[in-house]
Amino acid sequence: MLIVYLLTVLFYLGIGVNAYCKLVKKTPIKRPVLLGMLICGAILHGFLIVPQIITLHGLNFNIYNTLSLISLFFLVFFIIFSLYRPILSLGVLAAPTALIGVSIGYFGDVFGKAHYQPLTELSTLLQVHILLSFAAYCVLLMAAVQAIILRLQIRELKHKTIHRFWVSKLPSLQSMESLLFDMILLGFVILSIALGLGLLATYDVVAQHVAHKLLFSALSWVVFGVFIAGHYLAGWRGKRAANFAIYGFILLAIGFVGSKFVLEFLV
Repeated sequence: MLIVYLLTVLFYLGIGVNAYCKLVKKTPIKRPVLLGMLICGAILHGFLIVPQIITLHGLNFNIYNTLSLISLFFLVFFIIFSLYRPILSLGVLAAPTALIGVSIGYFGDVFGKAHYQPLTELSTLLQVHILLSFAAYCVLLMAAVQAIILRLQIRELKHKTIHRFWVSKLPSLQSMESLLFDMILLGFVILSIALGLGLLATYDVVAQHVAHKLLFSALSWVVFGVFIAGHYLAGWRGKRAANFAIYGFILLAIGFVGSKFVLEFLV
């Protein structure tokens, strides 16, 4: 697996360096080449993480594998959004994120000591819930990153900065806002379905140690729901949209990653 990991690292480094050089030199990105590298990196990442999760003892979603899988979904959704939005330049951020995730998963599997009991005999409903939960977290993670970039662009425009890196080198503010709305709406829909299936599959919230996770996920769902309503009814956008995306994801991260950390390391 070391060879697969090193190949994955090389692809992710190549994507990041390529995107960065194109941004600095202000030259067009070769779309087929970069998309091809992204797809190859994602395939290798998947080949590496699947055996770590699907084991003979059940599904191993320890914190290391979880972060690695989230980064993989992050990359997959980035590729999907790149097919219809001019955002390939954001590969300068997507590739390092995936690189960090796959590294955490690989080295966590080799050296980590997370006390995690693999999941066995899962119902179809629960399996779908887990899959959709990961998908929702990834899309909303992308929305949070997108929101940070959007805030940086707004700041440069507001303060009339001379050297406008975020404004001049990345897609237009309007394109970035549209992409943020796409991400939030998609993430909200997936999260809604995941929460609904989770409630149906959960028979004892306390005994199954999901009370804190459910609480923070529900709070995050409310935050995103309020923003979507405000966006369509009152035209909320710009900095306010970015803030909602960031705060909503923080709540989601506390509920998901925070609960896993407590259960695996502190309990």
